[in-house]
Amino acid sequence: MSKQEFLARLRDGLNGLPQDDIAERLDYYSEMIDDRIEEGLTEDEAVAAIGAVDVIVPQIVSEIPLPKLVRESVRPKRQLAGWEIALLVIGSPVWFSLIVAMLAIMFSVYVVIWSVIFSLWAVDLAFAVSSVACLIAGLVLILRGGGSAGLVPIGAGFILGGLSVFLFFGCLAATKGAAVLTKEIAAWMKSLFIRKENGR
Repeated sequence: MSKQEFLARLRDGLNGLPQDDIAERLDYYSEMIDDRIEEGLTEDEAVAAIGAVDVIVPQIVSEIPLPKLVRESVRPKRQLAGWEIALLVIGSPVWFSLIVAMLAIMFSVYVVIWSVIFSLWAVDLAFAVSSVACLIAGLVLILRGGGSAGLVPIGAGFILGGLSVFLFFGCLAATKGAAVLTKEIAAWMKSLFIRKENGR
């Protein structure tokens, strides 16, 4: 693929993003291709070394802050007529409330996801602390002459320690899953505000 074909595909993939971001990314990848050509690669090799447009576009979109996408999405592309401004003002109690409600719901989803993760880690920490406390209590009972009465807390300490180790790996997996899920939710939210032109 030639440099111009690559840049044209990249421009199509970024269509709907703020124009300054599109221009910045096109300049960046154009310079990158030129640098690789200067290093001795052919144009096709330089383009191939950069990677596929389908992989690059989602990375670029993920780097652009959501507030910037929202501002670009709501910015009118033409001068609004007086009646359009009047309708926006009159309808503002409805559309503003809907936007606030949507943002509140999305924020609530994030809070719920991460609250569950935080709770899992808190339970794991509680198991670990309880395990150590039970082991110490059992040893103290044995040293004070409690004999077999100290074996019960020691056994409970080992059980809680095992549960703590088992839950630790579950917490790690859940945290990674929650990170991926929240990243996907953020990407979906960004896609709502990317204004595609030409019906794309």
